[in-house]
Amino acid sequence: MPQPIDAHALLADLVAKARRAGADAADAVLFEGVSLSHAQRLGKTEKLERSESYDVGLRVLIGRRQAIVSSNDRGAERFDELAARAVAMAKAVPEDPYCGLASPDEIARQWPDLDMLDTAEPTPETLIARAAAAEEAARAVRGVTNSEGAEASWGSSRVMLLASNGFSGGYAGSGHSVSVSVLAGEGTAMERDDDFSTAVHAADLRDPHTVGRTAGERAVRRLGARKVPTCQVPVVYDPRVSASLVRHLAGAISGPAIARRTSFLQDKLGKRLFPAGITIIDDPHRRRGLRSKPFDGEGIANQRRAVIEDGVLTTWLLDLASARQLGLRSTGHASRGTSSPPGPSPSNLWLEPGPITAGELIGDIDKGFYVTELMGMGVNGVTGDYSRGAAGFWIERGEIAYPVSEVTVAGNLKDMFLHLAAASDLEFKTGIDAPTVRIDGMTVAGA
Repeated sequence: MPQPIDAHALLADLVAKARRAGADAADAVLFEGVSLSHAQRLGKTEKLERSESYDVGLRVLIGRRQAIVSSNDRGAERFDELAARAVAMAKAVPEDPYCGLASPDEIARQWPDLDMLDTAEPTPETLIARAAAAEEAARAVRGVTNSEGAEASWGSSRVMLLASNGFSGGYAGSGHSVSVSVLAGEGTAMERDDDFSTAVHAADLRDPHTVGRTAGERAVRRLGARKVPTCQVPVVYDPRVSASLVRHLAGAISGPAIARRTSFLQDKLGKRLFPAGITIIDDPHRRRGLRSKPFDGEGIANQRRAVIEDGVLTTWLLDLASARQLGLRSTGHASRGTSSPPGPSPSNLWLEPGPITAGELIGDIDKGFYVTELMGMGVNGVTGDYSRGAAGFWIERGEIAYPVSEVTVAGNLKDMFLHLAAASDLEFKTGIDAPTVRIDGMTVAGA
């Protein structure tokens, strides 16, 4: 990266210039990062890239009008022009009754150390070795016939936020990843599958050999996939796809969706959505968490919350604007970039594990469907109607029987949530995670 800059001084200067240009209030955010990635296929390098990024955004407010400008120009001498342009834009836009900075009593004053930065930058040779190990292990699995490639990457970034309300804070983070995708079988009977690992610190990354072997075994296991007739059966979601249900919940309880009355959970705050015993946690302060951050995108203190507690919905996910629209206080979920206003999003979000194993969860299913892959975006956020293409395995008499493809699983998320049971095999892999889950009474549409 270029010579490190004094981010605090740079943003303080930008906000001061915005105030002098006529802004009543202003905040500025800076993102700076570096990344390194390697990709290979069949043992041959396809990519080895290093990139560096720098972006600064300025938001100005004049009364109830706001405007946002951004720039990747490192020259502070351009800040007068940037501030003047933002102020001119703010004077021309319509009023927004819900925009504005946090009040001084809302901003975070202290925050925890979340161990989010691995200071050791890997060499290109390290990434090449990780990708090679993953692909070689996958191709060594008997039945694997081709490779879509393997990739290893690393990145490091820092964020700084400063506002005229007195907030100033920043943090840095890093990420390592390795992934591989391979094919098994021949001709029209080929099947593909993959595996990956992502971690903040290299020490927490899964062994690339294990990642590769798992990808290969998954691809081979899918050979000979069949279709099944349309039926209503219990559907079991593998952890690879069960987290999608948690994502659908997060979208439905996002403040803007509630404020606009476009969510199927519009009137469910404080009511039961899941069976007793089901808990879903949002924790921005999880150490080494993939989505951890010490404060939110508006400088407001954030904290661990049980979004679902014993089956009951306890909160919306709110930034300042949606909270004001609903007559509530921000929950500290604001996220932002440099060129758009803040908006709410979850941090580390997971469904707590249940009391039984995945094997026990499917053990009493006479006929059912075990889902390992989902396709399409067939979820209606207004009604909760759910319909997605799927592949996986058929369950007979409590055991995995044979692979299945080209089917659709359908239901309504309100009913699905109410009939959800969780297994004990939770792993933190993506930042939004869930264990194996079972939902009875879903429709599987097949042949």
